[in-house]
Amino acid sequence: MKLRKLYSIFALIIFFCLLSCGRKATKIPPEFIETSPPKIGSDEWRYLKQSLNVFGVKIIDDKLIIKKADRKNQCILKVNNGTLFGTDNGEWSGELSFIPDDATKKTIVIKRGNIKYIFYYKDKVYFIEGLAHMFYSGGAIYRLNSLDNNFSWTKLVDFEDAPEAYTIYKDKLLVVTCKNFYIVNNFKKDLVFRDAFWDDLNPNSIVAFDDKDVFIGIRSGIVKLDLESKTIKFYKNDK
Repeated sequence: MKLRKLYSIFALIIFFCLLSCGRKATKIPPEFIETSPPKIGSDEWRYLKQSLNVFGVKIIDDKLIIKKADRKNQCILKVNNGTLFGTDNGEWSGELSFIPDDATKKTIVIKRGNIKYIFYYKDKVYFIEGLAHMFYSGGAIYRLNSLDNNFSWTKLVDFEDAPEAYTIYKDKLLVVTCKNFYIVNNFKKDLVFRDAFWDDLNPNSIVAFDDKDVFIGIRSGIVKLDLESKTIKFYKNDK
């Protein structure tokens, strides 16, 4: 009996060790120093706004990759018989257009507006529009409808401020806006983080490894979100 109990205890120890070690910690480069998120409007926040370093995040080979980010004002998506082309010209607006593969056919302007992203999701085409200029900030997710190159769109989700980046995670859309963070499930939005410190720090990209490791690229560093504990960590690199 004693031997059987020892085997049981040993098995439980192994189980909990495997459970605790099963989730690999995401490695953050040492030049990104964990720092308390600054308060909006504080001297530290203003200092970060002046940084010339804007970082973007990616996942490559299951690793977090952080690189300097360039502002993109175009996006494209190849579809049947042509290419969808979106532009973002800020206060001068942009447009979503369709460029046929057949060079004898004209380009079709589908919608005016600043097009941030065009993507496939559940076998349909969607696009995200957004604008932050002066006192206005807003945007939306649309579904693109097409039949024989006749296009229309359906607005599905409105945002209170401009969407800046998105990713698809667990069949949901994670959307970071100028100052908020949303989880969009079946096109119903859930506001997870409101008035976050990255307001005016140019969020530009987002990746998700799991619920505890969601990263956002911003000016002067990166943000780590834990969707389970609803916590935010800031890793600064302002050199």
